[in-house]
Amino acid sequence: MHGLDLFTQISLVVVLGAVIATIMRLLKQPLIIGHIITGILAGPTLFNFIHDEKGFEFLSTFGVALLLFIVGLELSTKIITRLSKVVFVTTATQISMVTVAGTIAARLLHFGRLESVIIGLCLAMSSTIIIVTLLHDKRETMRLYAQIAIGVLLLQDIVATLGKILLSAKAEGGSPFTLSLLVGRGILVIVLLYVISKYALPKVMKFLQSSKELLFVFSLGWALGIATLFTKIGFSVEVGALFAGVSMAGLPASHEMSSRLRPLRDFFVIIFLVTLGHTLVPSQLKGLLVPALIFSVVVFIIKPLVTLITLGVLGYTKRASFKTAVALGQISEFSLVFVVACVHGNFARPEVQAVIGLTALITFAGSAYLMKYDDELFTLLEKHLRLFERKVTKLEQKGSLQTYSVVLFGYRKGGAEFIRTFRAMKKRFVVVDYDPDAVELIERQHVNFLYGDATDVELIEELNLDKSKLVVSTISDFATNEFLASWLKVNNPSAVFVASADTAYHAAHLYSEGAAYVMMPHFIGSEKISTFIKRTGFKKSEFNKFREKHLQYLETHYSEEPA
Repeated sequence: MHGLDLFTQISLVVVLGAVIATIMRLLKQPLIIGHIITGILAGPTLFNFIHDEKGFEFLSTFGVALLLFIVGLELSTKIITRLSKVVFVTTATQISMVTVAGTIAARLLHFGRLESVIIGLCLAMSSTIIIVTLLHDKRETMRLYAQIAIGVLLLQDIVATLGKILLSAKAEGGSPFTLSLLVGRGILVIVLLYVISKYALPKVMKFLQSSKELLFVFSLGWALGIATLFTKIGFSVEVGALFAGVSMAGLPASHEMSSRLRPLRDFFVIIFLVTLGHTLVPSQLKGLLVPALIFSVVVFIIKPLVTLITLGVLGYTKRASFKTAVALGQISEFSLVFVVACVHGNFARPEVQAVIGLTALITFAGSAYLMKYDDELFTLLEKHLRLFERKVTKLEQKGSLQTYSVVLFGYRKGGAEFIRTFRAMKKRFVVVDYDPDAVELIERQHVNFLYGDATDVELIEELNLDKSKLVVSTISDFATNEFLASWLKVNNPSAVFVASADTAYHAAHLYSEGAAYVMMPHFIGSEKISTFIKRTGFKKSEFNKFREKHLQYLETHYSEEPA
């Protein structure tokens, strides 16, 4: 396998990864584990596919940057402000307590004093890549526990970055002035980002939203550009990419940017996980299994306990506390970077790097299973978790994407009438539209809205459309309405779906797909159907009567598809 170019190496790894991922899916196991196994198999232990390690690490960095940028896009400044106290307290408590527990465990295993502190710090950090990837797979990134976990990860990443810089300064004989200068530069860049995102980006986005391709290229350039800027002033790619996303969070196009970048992100994250697996060579880990298992116990038991107690004291429900604790139950990719820097600076022996690498593999794998089955685990342990819950708790609630009883797709053709109707009925609703001019009009009315494509599966799933009672589409595009009708037919058959159509043939087809009523310009307008909704509410039986009358009309006047 020697002499292979980077393209061939990546191709072989991707093919092997596809085979392993298929096997993992058949076995109903987390795909993350499959990707790490792929890296181990592609390494020198078996197939020896990977020779250009720097090339793979370079591609991995892209995955990390895109992942953190997308996370930032889904974090609004309001959420960050609201959760600032719990994030700060949880992070400070967890880092201090777990570092102490890890240091004691390492000393009992006869590691040196400084090595023990390094191990303790490595165990205290949690993995942004693993947690965020699993949260996206579960489609729970907007849940309260997920927001707390992501906030803790952000603060941990900043702490880890500062720790790495302090370590480098000590190794090079630097002074505290270096750290002060770094903090000053960081604050300056963050303030600059805030000003740009508040006053310049909204105007720029109005122009960019006219083209999907332009929006994609701009968002990618913004993510990588800001991440690079942060690296140049001394921070990490992760911190830079996350702040790049946060600076654009809340803009009408943020969800669309996130949706378009996800396929690219998924590929590079897979490369990251494969590269991580490649670094774990079984032959180098002999004699380190027992220490790694002991450190894993600290991560799986002590770290979650610290999180449970902290969130319980702060007044969060036992469910929110438990799911947050489970999510943070692994060590970080930063831990691997940190321990490598320690070894290079002669602060620790290579054995410390090896044992942290093995602990990472164990905790990554265990965390994937724990997060996958966290709801089942909570049900099993619920009665024992009352100890960690105060009598008065903060109710768990979702973030910006909540459950809406009414969802309106499209605004231009009759949407304003529906908005007036839903407001008069005092129903919780949201408007989804892709037209930037329409979004601007909606925003002026102070209406909940999302900028996105009605055929985006992730968007409608995050909207919890399977729980909506009424779904209205004023979009005249037949393919879009057919998609929505088919999706609702399978996932929410009890919902009332009111669609739009330009031809009798399309209307009849939408009825066959389960639409409760199809609006046609020459038969009934949005104003009349809005009046009907006011009078009957969401009773599907009433719509069925209306539906039969419309079908009779269609059969009488239009019997064939137009040429």
